[in-house]
Amino acid sequence: MNDYRYADLVLSSNAVFTGLQNQPFKGSVAIKENVILAVGTEQEIRPFIGEQTKVMYFGEQLIMPGFNDFHTHLFLGSLSQESVTLNQAKSEQEVAEMVKIFADSRPTDRWIFGFRWYHVYWDEKKLPHRSTLDKLIPDRPVFLFNDECHGAWVNSKALELLGIDKDTPNPPFGEIMRDEDGEATGFLYETAMTYAKEVFESIPIERQEELLQNFLKTTARLGITSVSDMLPLPGLELGNLSLYKQFDVQNKLTTRIHFLAALNGDLEHPRYLREVFNSEKLKFSGLKQFLDGVPITYTAFMIDPYTDNDTTRGNTLIPIDVVKEWTKEADKENFRIRLHACGDGAVRLGLDCFEAAQRQNGQRDSRHTIEHIEVIHPDDMDRFSELDVIASFQPEHMAVSKQFATNTYRKRLGKEREKYTWPINSIKDSGAPIAFGTDFPVVGLDPLTEIYRAVTRVHDDGYPIGGWNPSEKISLAEALRFYTLGSAYGVFRESELGTLEKGKLADVIVLDRNLFNVGLEEIRDTRVALTVMDGKVVYYAEDL
Repeated sequence: MNDYRYADLVLSSNAVFTGLQNQPFKGSVAIKENVILAVGTEQEIRPFIGEQTKVMYFGEQLIMPGFNDFHTHLFLGSLSQESVTLNQAKSEQEVAEMVKIFADSRPTDRWIFGFRWYHVYWDEKKLPHRSTLDKLIPDRPVFLFNDECHGAWVNSKALELLGIDKDTPNPPFGEIMRDEDGEATGFLYETAMTYAKEVFESIPIERQEELLQNFLKTTARLGITSVSDMLPLPGLELGNLSLYKQFDVQNKLTTRIHFLAALNGDLEHPRYLREVFNSEKLKFSGLKQFLDGVPITYTAFMIDPYTDNDTTRGNTLIPIDVVKEWTKEADKENFRIRLHACGDGAVRLGLDCFEAAQRQNGQRDSRHTIEHIEVIHPDDMDRFSELDVIASFQPEHMAVSKQFATNTYRKRLGKEREKYTWPINSIKDSGAPIAFGTDFPVVGLDPLTEIYRAVTRVHDDGYPIGGWNPSEKISLAEALRFYTLGSAYGVFRESELGTLEKGKLADVIVLDRNLFNVGLEEIRDTRVALTVMDGKVVYYAEDL
C-alpha cells in the first residue's frame, strides 16, 4: 500500500491553465483540505485518488486560478447592487423619473440610493439641480453617486438632513456646488460627500450583513476568490471591518478580503489595523489616497491643459508637498501605499512621491502602486519598472462610453496624448508588475469583461476596428495572469495565491469554455461553472 495522501477533490479537464505557461494542458488539480496537493496529467494525479476522493470532469472547460480583483469598493458596490442604476438615462429628468419608480418600490427605505448617472452622457451636458428631484421625491432623502463615485446629486430633503445650507463651508479638497445666490444646488463634489458619512454608518447592521452576504454570493458566481477593498473614497471611508471580522471568525468569508485605509498623515490607526487584521481571509493591505479626479470632468491632474478646455489642467486633491510628506512618513514605517492617479500629471506626481520615499528611506520591497493610469506622459513610462511600482489597471474604464465615437477622452486629451491612454502593454514591456481589477461599482464586477477589453481594446459597438491604440493590446494569457498572479503579487501573496501549484491555497475556478479555443467575442459570454475557495466549493452552476 502506498503512502500517498489522498485528495479530497480532483478537478480534471482537457484545459488546465496554471498561470505558469501561456497555454493550457490536459490534466488535473488535486486538492487536500485547503491546499493544492498536486497539479499534473491525469496519470500523474491518479495516485492521489482514493475511495473518498470526489473527482469532477469538465471536458473542454477551462480550469484556472481564481480571479483576484485588485480594486473594488466592497461596501459601496454591495449597496449599488440593491440601488437604482442610472447609466442608461439620457437626461436629468429621466434620472429623476427612474429614481421615483425605484423609491416607490422601496417604501420602507429611509434613504434612496442610486448609482452611475453621468451628465457628460446626457443630451444636455450640465450638472443637475436638486429641484428636479424635489418635484418627484420631496419628502424622502435621495443620494445619487455619479458614474465615477467622485460626486453625488442629492435632493433638498437630503441637504436638510445632512445639515448643508447657505453657510456650510466647503471641506478641504471638495465643493458644495452653489447657485448665484449661494444656495446649494444639490451636487456634492469630491470630499463634500463627507457630510454624508453618518448616513452610511447608520445603515442597520442587519442590512449590512445582507449586503455583504449578497456580495459574497456574487463574487463566488463570478469566480472571484480574492479582492482588494479600497475603503477610502473622497471624504468617506466605507466598510464595516467589525462585520468583516465577524464573517471571518464564523468562516463565512467565501472571498478573501485585503482592505486599505486612508493615507492621511495619521499612522496610529493603520498600525492598529496591521496588528489586528492578519488572517488568511482578512488582511490589512496598506494605505490609499486620491491624487486627482477624472479626465471626463476636467478634474484629473494633467501636465498640460486639456485640449478642449485650455483654461485648466485640473488640480491635485491634496497639496503636492502634503501628499509627498504623507508618503514618505508612511513608507518609513513600512506601509504600502496605493495612489489614485488618472491624469498624466497625477501619475507623474505619484511616481515622484515614491521616488522621494526611496531617497529618504532607502529602497525596499514596498509594492507601492499607482491606480488607474488612464493616461501617461511617455517620459514616465519606464519609471514604473525603475522604481518597482505596480501599475493597477481597470481595462473596462477605457470603454465606459458604449460607442467609440462618443469617447470623451479623445476630446479631452487630443490626438497626441490619446496615444498614451491605458498603456498596459508598454508598461508590461518595461518590466513593471501589473495587476487588474474593476473599480466596482464604477463598472460591473465581472472579470471576463475586463479580460475582453484588455485583449481587444474595442468599445461595445466593435470600434475602432483593431482596437483603440492597438499596440497596447495584450495576450489572453497575460490578461489572465494580471487578474490572478499579478493581483496576488500586489497583496504580497504570490507564494500562496495566483497560480495552480503544489502547496498553494486551493482557490480554483472552472470556466464554461476554454478561452484559448474560442473567438474573442465569446470571452464576454463566458460564465463560471465552478468556484473553489480555500478548498471548498462555494459555487457550482449545476446546483442552480
